[in-house]
Amino acid sequence: MTADLRLELKALIIEACDKDCDPASITDDEVLFGPEAPLQLDSLDALQVSMAIKKKYGLRLPDSKETRRILSSVANMAEHLETWLASRA
Repeated sequence: MTADLRLELKALIIEACDKDCDPASITDDEVLFGPEAPLQLDSLDALQVSMAIKKKYGLRLPDSKETRRILSSVANMAEHLETWLASRA
């Protein structure tokens, strides 16, 4: 499920942040936010991604340092989401 989930999350990020790129071009461990990040996402993008995750998966991400860590890369998002989904199964 991990590879599929990561690709799904990449597509979700691109759609939520209105970016024009191929989901496959985003690496799992690349930094998503900040001026050095390839996508250069900002705090508004973080909110959009967080809302898209809540809408698609039902997972609410509170505004916290932990959320910043979760949203920092696709790998972190996938890991957190898989743990959360497994706890609900």
